[in-house]
Amino acid sequence: MGQQTALYQKHLQMNAKLVDFGGWDMPINYGSQVEEHHKVRTDVGMFDVSHMTVVDVTGADAKEYLRYLLANDVIRLKERGKALYSGMLNETGGVVDDLIVYLMTDPDVTGEWFRVVVNCGTREKDLRWMADHTAGFDNVALTERPELAMVAIQGPNALARVISVVSESRGKLIENLKPFQGLESEGWFFARTGYTGEDGLEVMVPEEYVADFWQALADAGVAPCGLGARDTLRLEAGMNLYGSDMDEKISPLSANMGWTIAWEPADRDFVGRQALENQRSAGVKQKLVGLVLESRGVLRSHQKVMINGEEAGEITSGTFSPTLGCSIAMARVSAEIADTCHVDMRGKLVEVKVVKPSFVRNGAKVFS
Repeated sequence: MGQQTALYQKHLQMNAKLVDFGGWDMPINYGSQVEEHHKVRTDVGMFDVSHMTVVDVTGADAKEYLRYLLANDVIRLKERGKALYSGMLNETGGVVDDLIVYLMTDPDVTGEWFRVVVNCGTREKDLRWMADHTAGFDNVALTERPELAMVAIQGPNALARVISVVSESRGKLIENLKPFQGLESEGWFFARTGYTGEDGLEVMVPEEYVADFWQALADAGVAPCGLGARDTLRLEAGMNLYGSDMDEKISPLSANMGWTIAWEPADRDFVGRQALENQRSAGVKQKLVGLVLESRGVLRSHQKVMINGEEAGEITSGTFSPTLGCSIAMARVSAEIADTCHVDMRGKLVEVKVVKPSFVRNGAKVFS
């Protein structure tokens, strides 16, 4: 038996099918992964993401520490609550993890406070990496927040449905949240972020209140959804999965994460910068692209991508897209790839369309 979130009994009561995920017993679905997927695209669904790791970074050196630790630059956070997506890199430019960091205080105040959310499967190495890199920063503290559960409510009706079950003051806070912003309210944290390509919220709740919050959402018509639907939703949205689409051996320049690298100011040193600059100067040999299979079949991870009969890369994530009604994938391939290529499917070369690695946003197809 793995670790259990504070919602474990709720999952059992709602007949979830539980699987091991990064050492946690988590719901893969509550009966139909496809129905859960469509619910998020057309209405609203909720996910238990309490297995994620929340770390508060505080102290007078917190900002400079994160400017060194992350490839993106937290100096870009100009407003309380604003969020930033970034890779945390090693010295060779590989991705130790991808994460979101929130500015919890007003900019330029004494006593800085940032909140970082990292993946559950990388928790131990992330915490060790973050602690090791506090050397040289005299006033910075890392505080894990395991007492906070987390629920992601996603879909076009997500905000309205959450507002309907919280207090008036919290409802007003939610109404005023900007995309990619999170604010605290009496120990609860509401962030307008997600991993589905839909509008929605990720809510951090003290563990003792999360079961009642989950039940209130269910009573209001929010569908419980499992990790299966979360994966098809994120892939349709072109969002990377750590360990599949990038890892410690993959540069963000080869993982469609180049936009998360803050190259300026040029004198800001961050872990992995020199390696990335060398890669950029030499020219990136591989890139992450989207593939669309318009004929029958399902694209799967590790299938080989072929160009002119030669192997040119492989699929990193693949699935059948419930929204589009065809198979889609992300693949790391030669940077010279054209508009079409082939995938080796059990010895048969099948033609696929090459697109930008994003397929669906806000319920609509985004490629031509």
